[in-house]
Amino acid sequence: MIPSSYSNNGKPIKLKPGMIFTVEPGIYINKEPGIDKGFHDIGVRIEDDVLITDSGCEVLSRDVPKSVKDIEKLMSHA
Repeated sequence: MIPSSYSNNGKPIKLKPGMIFTVEPGIYINKEPGIDKGFHDIGVRIEDDVLITDSGCEVLSRDVPKSVKDIEKLMSHA
């Protein structure tokens, strides 16, 4: 089992097969001097859903488009 920083009633839990987590790296742009106003208060987040398995993990959302090119292509068909 993989140790984690998650806890239950203050006690650390171990990741077990069957658990699913969302990994959410992102960037959020606040109103700051020197940043173009067109970018104020926007955010971009690319999420992945990850399944813990007996042998490690599996990225369930691996086939979801993430590059600008692939997302623009997908959206052009909407």
